[in-house]
Amino acid sequence: MTVADELTPETPETESEEPIKQRKNGLYPGVSDELAENMKSGWADTELRDLKPVEQAAHAARRRAALSARFPGERLVIPAGNLKTRSNDTEYAFRSSVEYAYLTGNQTEDGVLVLEPTADGHQETIYLLPRSDRENGEFWLSGQGELWVGRRHSLTESEALYGVPAADVRELADQLREATGPVRVVRGYDVGIEAALTDKVTAERDEELRVFLSEARLVKDEFEIGELQKAVDSTVRGFEDVVKVLDKAEATSERYIEGTFFLRARVEGNDVGYGTIAAAGPHACTLHWVRNDGPVRSGDLLLLDAGVETHTLYTADVTRTLPVNGTYSEIQKKIYDAVYEAQEAGIAAVKPGAKYRDFHDAAQRVLAEKLVEWGLVEGPVERVLELGLQRRWTLHGTGHMLGMDVHDCAAARVETYVDSTLEPGMVLTVEPGLYFQADDLTVPEEYRGIGVRIEDDILVTEDGNRNLSAGLPRQSDEVEGWMASLKG
Repeated sequence: MTVADELTPETPETESEEPIKQRKNGLYPGVSDELAENMKSGWADTELRDLKPVEQAAHAARRRAALSARFPGERLVIPAGNLKTRSNDTEYAFRSSVEYAYLTGNQTEDGVLVLEPTADGHQETIYLLPRSDRENGEFWLSGQGELWVGRRHSLTESEALYGVPAADVRELADQLREATGPVRVVRGYDVGIEAALTDKVTAERDEELRVFLSEARLVKDEFEIGELQKAVDSTVRGFEDVVKVLDKAEATSERYIEGTFFLRARVEGNDVGYGTIAAAGPHACTLHWVRNDGPVRSGDLLLLDAGVETHTLYTADVTRTLPVNGTYSEIQKKIYDAVYEAQEAGIAAVKPGAKYRDFHDAAQRVLAEKLVEWGLVEGPVERVLELGLQRRWTLHGTGHMLGMDVHDCAAARVETYVDSTLEPGMVLTVEPGLYFQADDLTVPEEYRGIGVRIEDDILVTEDGNRNLSAGLPRQSDEVEGWMASLKG
């Protein structure tokens, strides 16, 4: 920390006239009346005028209209969430709830979207923190004041940006306590808002709201598809960055790979969409290896599962399994090519009108065939699939919906997700894998410690599909050529 060690009082929770608290061990004992008066004046007018709506404002308006139509006559409350403490007086970087960002385009902490029922629909209001108060010193004394954490938009500016009337969120809890009639809230993000509604909501009704908003994202609009393509394009560049520094990763650890990709994510996007998996050698057999503290050795494979998240919170999710030295060994290539063949079968099954499960079944069949062919499991293949015996080495499902969450639409009903039919505009991953644990005595020694996954982000189109991540090579010989060109 820098000057924050000098004076970072706690953030006031209300508009009360209670004095803003000082840090217990701050070096300044207090604020003189003269200094307090001095800090009130001499500041330029910084109000931003002639602001244009954010790009997704029109899309968010259509989404709110669909939400309004689904729950007529009911008050709907969708919070963004609050800052979460990392340690003592430091917070994690804030990421808005998906539901709130999807419906508003705004990503401000403490924000709440409220739809008040009217005779012909709903009145929409976005509740936000206004600019820091200069009269009471909040802007320079509060730990969340603008001189500490940066300027926030005024309520007038927010109305222009998001196309929704804005009001002071500090007044909302009291308003909600007095509210009458049916209410639904998206739970899990704002304990203060939930407490204000505690006697007005039920878990079952709130879950219906959450499910509706999850299912609304199953089919992406043109804005969302564009954002996902941006995320994938940045991710492709992030993978290229990693290949160029594999020699430095060998000299350090998997952390160098993680850090290299993170740089691209932060420069071109908001963040990584999930914890980067930079799994070298036998770590590739751990599905969610995010410790990334192991060695990177020539002759081993690197399984890199990573995605850039855009500034609008859409994430890519791509995996490549790369030979650290640029060339697959014979056994590595054998396993890699089997996974590639399985992925090809899975991608081919992605098309409108197909069952969602088809791509998984197609990929699993190929992997089961390979395992029987290699003598690792006793056939016939139908028996293996019926009993799920291939799962010892394939482990996970072959894909999932993708969007603002890396595992998007997770609250959707089974019949609208895994038991559904694919439609144009859906975006999903296809990611088969084979994982031979280092201690698996049921396979020959040469297989042990090898893990391979290939993952791409697939858009369902009117006549089939489009691989959004086709910019990264997948075939083993093409991967080797691509790596050689980057290193050269």
